[in-house]
This record gives sequence, C-alpha cells and structure tokens, in this order.
Amino acid sequence: MFLKLNHQDLEVYKSAKGLLIECYKFSKTLPDYEKFGMASQIRRAALSNVLNIAEGASRKSELERKRYYEIARGSVIEIDAAFDAAAALEYLNNYPIENLGEKLQSSFKLLTGLINSK
Repeated sequence: MFLKLNHQDLEVYKSAKGLLIECYKFSKTLPDYEKFGMASQIRRAALSNVLNIAEGASRKSELERKRYYEIARGSVIEIDAAFDAAAALEYLNNYPIENLGEKLQSSFKLLTGLINSK
C-alpha cells in the first residue's frame, strides 16, 4: 500500500484481494458463536493467500516464488473447505455465493497457472 511494488499489478494479487473482501463480507454473516471459530479461520486463510502472493512475487528465485504461490493456493483450498463446512451447517443458505465462488475459482486458477508455468 505504501510501497509501490510489482505484486500490486499482478492479476493473481488483485484476484486474491477480491477474495479477501468477499471472505470478510461472508464472515460477518456467520453466527456470533462462530466469531472465533469459522469466521476467524476464513479470514486468516484469505489474508494468508494475499500475503503469500505478495511475498512470493518479491522473491528472485523462481523455485522460491512458486513455493509461496503453492502456500497461497493451499490457503484457497482451506477457504473452499471452510465454505464446504459452512454449507453443511447451512450458513450459506441466505448468502449470495456466486461472487464468492467466482473469486475463489479465479484465485485458484491463477495460482495454479503461476505454479505450473515454465
């Protein structure tokens, strides 16, 4: 934010930020008793996704960069698993999930593309 660095221009970073915002919006709709459970876990995973993309983009070594992207993709998978649990618990019933699903799929695809490139 204060430093103008290249990761901010990456499509994968923009996608991850969009997913982060959607995850925070969704987590606000969870029951109060999930505040320190599911809501916290989803938020941490979404933030971890963004942070690992930013840190990975700063690495000079391609191997090291890809490792950060793999960790970021793991966070996306963690978010998806949390949404699966949320669906089973019927927390998604009154939430418009289309945008959330699109953001999650976009982040996963972009990260997979970066990991598999070269």
